[in-house]
Amino acid sequence: MALRSNSSLNSGETDFQAMSEINVTPLVDVMLVLLTIFMLTAPFILQSVKVKLPETAPVAALKPMQAMVVSVQPDGKAFLGRDGIELPALESRLKAELAKTPELSVQLRADAGVPYGRITEVMAAVSRAGVVKLSFVTASVPKGQVGK
Repeated sequence: MALRSNSSLNSGETDFQAMSEINVTPLVDVMLVLLTIFMLTAPFILQSVKVKLPETAPVAALKPMQAMVVSVQPDGKAFLGRDGIELPALESRLKAELAKTPELSVQLRADAGVPYGRITEVMAAVSRAGVVKLSFVTASVPKGQVGK
């Protein structure tokens, strides 16, 4: 407990009273140091789990099956094969093909510049048609170029 002198310095009296205020400056200093330490160490704690991912050999080629190709150009136009098509018509054509071939699969080829919303619209049309096998066609990246 700190004491406060109410007397003047010239006086020889030593009249001390108890100070009723708490000095929070040391508490704030300690809390700021702890906060700084936490902010610096938190990212390292989250990345401290070391995992060695499994490596696999290239998989065997899949047996070819009948697949319809749906393409989407950068401007959002959809094509079934080489024919331009609107989404309601795409859905009805896929339903008709699915009636003929129950194991029908669809390959979606979308340009990298197509907005995500348009791709989801095409995927929804394929799904509403009843097609359960939908795959995305991508270009292969030369070895060593991944992530660039």
